[in-house]
Amino acid sequence: MNTHKFRKLNVWRRSVKFVTEIYKITSKFPKEEKFGLMDQIRRAAISISLNIAEGSGAGTDAEFIRFLRMAQRSAYEVIAALEIAINLKMTDTSILEEASSEVDQLSAMISGLIKSLKADS
Repeated sequence: MNTHKFRKLNVWRRSVKFVTEIYKITSKFPKEEKFGLMDQIRRAAISISLNIAEGSGAGTDAEFIRFLRMAQRSAYEVIAALEIAINLKMTDTSILEEASSEVDQLSAMISGLIKSLKADS
């Protein structure tokens, strides 16, 4: 039985590091944003890792792919929310650029995994 196979996925490990970085970034947001934009960005970042993990336990490759696509959408949500944070002067553009670069890498890794799963089907 192959339990917890998500732990072996490079994309999952990288997504967990991304969550850590997002927590560091959002910890500098105003305290009144604790249940607002800060929370939304953190939940979206966490969702990337959790969807990869949950999908890896799916019964079929098609179901795993569905979860991987949700992980990608959550990654894009992080970027959109950081863009809003910039507009609200909660962070600066360099943070968005770094996060965008990381999301591009995560998205490429997720796309590669999807392609691999489709090839195996």
